[in-house]
Amino acid sequence: MFLRRFARPSSLKMMSAAAAIVGQKVGPEVVPNSREVLIGLYTKTLNIITRVPEDEGYRKSMESLTRQRLAVCESEKDVENIEKQIGKVDELIEEAKFEYKVLDKLLEWDPWGVNDDYISEEMQNGIEIPKPAPVHSRPLPEDFFATLKAAANVKSVKDEDKDEDTDEDESTIPASS
Repeated sequence: MFLRRFARPSSLKMMSAAAAIVGQKVGPEVVPNSREVLIGLYTKTLNIITRVPEDEGYRKSMESLTRQRLAVCESEKDVENIEKQIGKVDELIEEAKFEYKVLDKLLEWDPWGVNDDYISEEMQNGIEIPKPAPVHSRPLPEDFFATLKAAANVKSVKDEDKDEDTDEDESTIPASS
């Protein structure tokens, strides 16, 4: 019974497949000059990220992370010290390659701006979807700020009425001693 259960062809195939998997290496490839590769990838990323608008959150976070990691790679000569500070070098190389590819695609797609001549062709329930608002609107006119200052300096009629009502209320209330 014992041998029949484990000596079946399907069981033998599963056991040989499991043995084949155990013998294979798992994880990212080992790069012999990983420090230099990382420095090169981070430098390329910093060069290309300058094409993203400065006020975008993606650029700010990606640039600061890349600069911090590049500084660690340049200051430390030993790969083990780099791994202690920022993580496994082989995984960092994979991440840096992926981020570079993502950044390249983002620059190709340009999600930060909308062309002025863009016309929406999409319809939803027979109604055209309006085109998105421009990314960078024009500055507000100076007379707007003058109106704001004037409105802040002038008390509204309601505020004046409230002040008069509180004065009358205080005069009618007898003082307690």
